Amino acid sequence: MRRLGHHNEFEQIKNYVQGDDIRTINWKATSRQSQLMVNQYQEQRSQSVYAIIDKSRAMEHQFEGLTLFDHAINSTLVFSNIALKKGDKIGLVTFSHKLGTQLAPNPGKRQLQRILDALYTQKTEFKEANYSLLYQALRRNVPFRSLLMLYTNFETELAMHRALPMLKSLNKKHVLVVVFFKNTDLHEELTKNPDTTRDIYVSTLAEDVINTKKRIAKELKRQGIHTVLTAPNKLNIDTLNKYLELKSKGLV
Repeated sequence: MRRLGHHNEFEQIKNYVQGDDIRTINWKATSRQSQLMVNQYQEQRSQSVYAIIDKSRAMEHQFEGLTLFDHAINSTLVFSNIALKKGDKIGLVTFSHKLGTQLAPNPGKRQLQRILDALYTQKTEFKEANYSLLYQALRRNVPFRSLLMLYTNFETELAMHRALPMLKSLNKKHVLVVVFFKNTDLHEELTKNPDTTRDIYVSTLAEDVINTKKRIAKELKRQGIHTVLTAPNKLNIDTLNKYLELKSKGLV
């Protein structure tokens, strides 16, 4: 299993003992001490995690008085707080048809305040999300393998397929998690008993939309992309569970 950010940090110089990797011999220290000395390393455990929030028109749908974009912001703050407590570094990217905020990943409580300040004035924009621009920005500005938590919303399979080439490219270099939303209003329609022709039409339409979302999630998973399809009111817990799942598998 290829581990996320799997690289080592220098810890100390120590005496060589049988079994040490000869590639770590420190020749300058060896000449000074007149005995073999090696560099000792420890695995770096603080990993870079990015919250990436789509603020295009697909995130303008409302649930319980908040837009999907608002729910994504709330989830980002909850998730970032937990990840920082786990010792990871958190960064932030927002985008729509153009790039928005970009914060480099950092540890500590001050980073959470920076994220909060950056998101405070953000609004959705009535434009299509430009995934090609997002890919170019991440390729340029995120050199190391990182966890990317992408909050977005796909309503149609066509929209997902337009973004899929960029998502696949990001997933090759990083660990990508696509988080998108169920239409909970339509789920409620399916619980009703249809009495009229209109009710039957609405119920059929609702079932088609729900199945479309499931097919999108299935296709993303088939492409090897981690996927969270969730209701807005379950976003926080489902996102945290995915992060902790990846953490337990050694991917974060």
